[in-house]
Amino acid sequence: MPKRSLSDARLYLCTDGRRRQGDLEEFLDAVLAAGVDIVQLREKGLEARRELELLEVFRDACDRHGALLAVNDRADIAFAARPDVLHLGQDDLPVAVARAMLGPDILVGRSTHSDAEASAAAVEDGVDYFCCGPIWPTPTKPGRFAPGPELLKHAASLGTGRPWFGIGGVDLGTLDEVMSYGATRVVVVRAITEAEDPGAAAAEFARRLRAG
Repeated sequence: MPKRSLSDARLYLCTDGRRRQGDLEEFLDAVLAAGVDIVQLREKGLEARRELELLEVFRDACDRHGALLAVNDRADIAFAARPDVLHLGQDDLPVAVARAMLGPDILVGRSTHSDAEASAAAVEDGVDYFCCGPIWPTPTKPGRFAPGPELLKHAASLGTGRPWFGIGGVDLGTLDEVMSYGATRVVVVRAITEAEDPGAAAAEFARRLRAG
């Protein structure tokens, strides 16, 4: 299936390898068919070999559905797996070094947690998109300060045309509020991964984001 573009992406999902549930392939097929545009494997502490094995499953699912595959943090894993996206935090490898390793064909994203970081990411050479948050405190990032909705308003005001996503505490109950601050793209974790019907949850996110 033809791969969708970053400019069209609205719904970005982060998930672990679903080892507790044992349903990784079925889960990925359900959420990608329902409208997830980008999926990132996010599971701390994985050995490189195991991460690469899981990424093969993610890659096959993304290819079936035309979605983009993202690697979190590690440029070395991205070099080996050749995903569509490498996402870098503020304390990860500098963008210029990752670009030198990976070349121009892999998209690079940045996490931002303040107005200054968002402003920098909106114009930084080698960055293709950035994420703003956490909007609200979230157990996926325990102890991290949540800059709140003001960061989304700031990102919306930048007007650079570079895609950006709101992240942190986004669920179907908060989505309308998040969009009211100017976000047209979101990163979701628990609202899909812990949903009783992940495919239905993803479909509702996708519908509302595209309608908004």
